[in-house]
Amino acid sequence: MTAATVAGATAIALVGCADDSSDNGSAGSADSNGDGARHELSIGWVPANTTGVFNTATSYFEAAVAEANENGFDIDLTVQAPTGGEANSAGFQQIIENLISTDVDVIVVSPGDSEAIKPAVRAANDAGIPVVYVNLLDDPDDVDVSAFVGFDNVDAGRISAYSVLDYFGGPGVLGAGEKVEVAEEDYLDLAFWEELYADADLSDVEVSGALIEGVKGTIYSNQRLQGFNEVMELAPGVEVVTTLAGDWDRQVGADAAAAIITRYEELDFIWAASNEMALGASSILKGADRLDVNADNGEPTPGLTALFTNDNTGESTDAIRAGDIIAETSHGFADWGWVGTQVAVELACGLEAERFNDIRPRTVYVGNADQFYPEPSLPEIDWAEIAESCDAS
Repeated sequence: MTAATVAGATAIALVGCADDSSDNGSAGSADSNGDGARHELSIGWVPANTTGVFNTATSYFEAAVAEANENGFDIDLTVQAPTGGEANSAGFQQIIENLISTDVDVIVVSPGDSEAIKPAVRAANDAGIPVVYVNLLDDPDDVDVSAFVGFDNVDAGRISAYSVLDYFGGPGVLGAGEKVEVAEEDYLDLAFWEELYADADLSDVEVSGALIEGVKGTIYSNQRLQGFNEVMELAPGVEVVTTLAGDWDRQVGADAAAAIITRYEELDFIWAASNEMALGASSILKGADRLDVNADNGEPTPGLTALFTNDNTGESTDAIRAGDIIAETSHGFADWGWVGTQVAVELACGLEAERFNDIRPRTVYVGNADQFYPEPSLPEIDWAEIAESCDAS
């Protein structure tokens, strides 16, 4: 295992990332070790929006490209997000068509609406350009997607629900209830939680909470809500009093939280389906002296509201360390960029690539936060071996 650290978020724009220290002029130039040819490749990365979530993924695309360029490649990375974010299907279409016109070697995209971008994906298929989906594992009909890097959003919602039950009296690693021993490097993924709760008695868990979903009616929001609510049915004493839309946006999430605490004077928890919305909600709860701040991983404070969320970035990991967020389900954004680059390069090189790359969502809490940021644990990539096997010129 190795760790890659990239400072700061990357502005979403057209970005060229070839290694300036190398000879970029021809495939026949010497590699960094002087014993072979360098491979010139171009990757187009189309994130869904310009939030911290996708900026984090972009940072690790850039980190992986930099490492590859030190080991026999000259990779140019072009990054562009649709104006207005994931709802702009026409923007996705235009960006992908532009990438096809520039003859990129592979296109990596995180679709806002996987149905709406099918015409663009078909155009890439017709042009012989491999397409990689990020943030999805669902294989679409009628188009050819060469590989996927992502996770199951239903499972991610389930994992967050288990952390809420844990904090309020169920077994696990948080707050009240029976504590179990885990190593810092253990993955608290769905398998961990399902085994732990197979025979758990949740009759003493009696709390009320509110949910902030993403863009109402969209696939990611629906799937996370589905998973969360399925697990909550295990505890008959849990009442979800309302669900409001936060549109994956910090300010809209803050507005939703303000509406919730205005209507409900006492509430034990809020789960926001993304951390942009949770960070907005945190500011509202803090301002109203309603936030359960618990950096010591103690029992819940009666009368205050504990905050849970999904995503995981450097900013939200710091909020966990400060106790402002009790737990978060990581979606592996660093892995998106890191593994996404490896898969893209393998496809561009004509090599066999792992088609389904599940990053396994897992719980982040104060006890294991260092596993995630500022130095996330990432799989080692043998770029020299990939370069040696690469068929691209």
